[in-house]
Amino acid sequence: MGSSMKLSLVLFFACSIFVQTTLADVICENLPTNLCSFAIASSGKRCVLECHKNTQEKICKTSEIVVEKLSGYIETDQCVKACGVCRESVGLSSDALLSSEFTAHLCSPACYHNCPNIVDLFFNLAAGEGVSLPALCKNQEENHRSMLAILCHGSITPGPVAAPTSF
Repeated sequence: MGSSMKLSLVLFFACSIFVQTTLADVICENLPTNLCSFAIASSGKRCVLECHKNTQEKICKTSEIVVEKLSGYIETDQCVKACGVCRESVGLSSDALLSSEFTAHLCSPACYHNCPNIVDLFFNLAAGEGVSLPALCKNQEENHRSMLAILCHGSITPGPVAAPTSF
């Protein structure tokens, strides 16, 4: 009787592990649109939000972009907020990196050190434009420190103030 109980327990745990791995599969086309952006399918390919051709309805699709270190992953709401990204965005552009407000979010410790999926995505977008994300973040940090120095001390270096130039 004891061996049949052990066998039952072993079968139960084996089945539960199988069911967990089956249920854990992330398939982009099965995701609701509010979880699509910044998700990675179990295949390792990024999910993207697109507008359906005939309607303006948004749908989740599997892209051809492969993520090497993550799969079957849906980004957390905490990371979406910390990194200043929007799950409702259709497509992605490196133009966001031109915004100092966006890079401040992306380079913040809450995002940069805790949200590797989003950081990896923008690291690759920046690299595609010939920009180093770590250098961009360092520049963002230095600009922030300079601005704090100006606010606290009135100016960084004494001397005449140059008139602003128009572009």
